[in-house]
Amino acid sequence: MKQEKFYVVWEGVTPGVYTSWTDCLLQTKGYEGAKYKSFETREAAEKAFASSPYEYIKRRISKPTPTSIKETEIHLPTGVIDNSLAVDAACSGNPGKMEYRGVHVASHQEIFHFGPVYGTNNIGEFLALVHGLALLKQKGFDMPIYSDSANAINWVKQKKCKTKLPRESKTEELFKLIERAEKWLKENTYSTKVLKWETKQWGEIPADFGRK
Repeated sequence: MKQEKFYVVWEGVTPGVYTSWTDCLLQTKGYEGAKYKSFETREAAEKAFASSPYEYIKRRISKPTPTSIKETEIHLPTGVIDNSLAVDAACSGNPGKMEYRGVHVASHQEIFHFGPVYGTNNIGEFLALVHGLALLKQKGFDMPIYSDSANAINWVKQKKCKTKLPRESKTEELFKLIERAEKWLKENTYSTKVLKWETKQWGEIPADFGRK
């Protein structure tokens, strides 16, 4: 059984003690000067959080070289919010094997991934958006979500997946996921901004699977 770890965020979006790497990542990636460290026990983590981070991590006193900046810097298009989540879907055939994922924009770190299952690209885009909205609300993170699918954004606004894919034996599990997503939209409110990723201006969305 994998041992649980605890993550202390001294400087990040919301400092605190977190119990998953995903939570720690969303608080620190893309945050300038973020300070964080993992601990084996909650007691050790809470003690560290109440102390100076420099008792546990090395103070950076050397200036980065031009080479190191070039290697680590991720260039984002002007106007893109770096501390945000991007979602996208991919489908081999349409319908076919479909999967979707969410990626933190500033770091390009994958936050969640689902599939493959039999479905369509539009369904995947819709489910990815709802998955992202539910995750951010559950974790209490205040960041927008980007999607490059106008259809998915409209379906989320209407709280209805308007797919024409037939409901049959091989799509039954997928339709159960759709029903669960629609139910979540109808029963929950959220403050997360859903933004359109402008592919023509900015290139492929960070969550793109790169299979075009």
